[in-house]
Amino acid sequence: MSKETKNWTTSSMPNVKDRLALITGSTEGIGFEDALALSRTGWNVIIMGRNPLKGAGAIAKIRKVNPKANISFEKIDLADLSSINAFATRMNSKGQAIDLLINNAGIMTPPNRRETTDGFELQFGTNHIGHFALTAQLLPLLKKSSYARVVTVSSVANRAGTINFEDLQSKSTYVPMKAYGQSKLANLMFALELQRQSQKHNWGITSMASHPGVSRTNLLITGAGRWSVAGIMRTFLPFLFQPPAQGALPTLYAATSSKAKGGLYYGPNKMNETRGLPAIAKIPSQAEDKAVSSELWRISQELAKVNF
Repeated sequence: MSKETKNWTTSSMPNVKDRLALITGSTEGIGFEDALALSRTGWNVIIMGRNPLKGAGAIAKIRKVNPKANISFEKIDLADLSSINAFATRMNSKGQAIDLLINNAGIMTPPNRRETTDGFELQFGTNHIGHFALTAQLLPLLKKSSYARVVTVSSVANRAGTINFEDLQSKSTYVPMKAYGQSKLANLMFALELQRQSQKHNWGITSMASHPGVSRTNLLITGAGRWSVAGIMRTFLPFLFQPPAQGALPTLYAATSSKAKGGLYYGPNKMNETRGLPAIAKIPSQAEDKAVSSELWRISQELAKVNF
């Protein structure tokens, strides 16, 4: 384990003032824990999700713990480019600098192939293309911040992932976990390439990736279903999973620690990175292929209809 991250918990987070954080998929799970921890240390937090009722519920839970929390909700559907465009237009019209963007939302292993509004395979379209489009459109506001961090949440599933340019949308063959692994590998490669692009163009943005290990959230149930193998394990064998607050620590470390470095990947430090405290995670060899990363970046710009 890296000495610089040893024993890091939310108590290690610095208090801040007048910094703005946006977190996708933050009405529950890891994203909610991110929002709670950031709000408790002075961040202005925008919770992002598809369901305003869930958003209101999340805000109520956070204010019950921290009545002074500066927190609000914004509706966005990462499976719909028009929803992303509308959100980004609202934010850019306000002109407020964004200090932190956490690309956290995701969907995991729906049993049958589904598509986003724009015709992408649901996991690749939501987990990767949606966040790619969002980050590109918020770039002007990120560049206005002297802090400017983007943390993209990946998964241990990226270890078995490959980028299949011949069938990015899994039209020929749809295998739920294979498609998920590709989307989470794309998340990691995007985070690493964003750091390289930032350095190349002097954007002043620090980009990192994180993963929560194996955490007890509703991600498994939402995608695969409660009665899938994964859903049954999540429901009836909860002791196999670490709590969401624990799973959020690598993301929070990347988001707030002065020692976190751009271009690195953070995850739990124990049991093959499935649980524990934050540490530098191992980057799979396929994620370090710069040629594939560059091509994925190019194609993603075309699919998302954005330019960085």
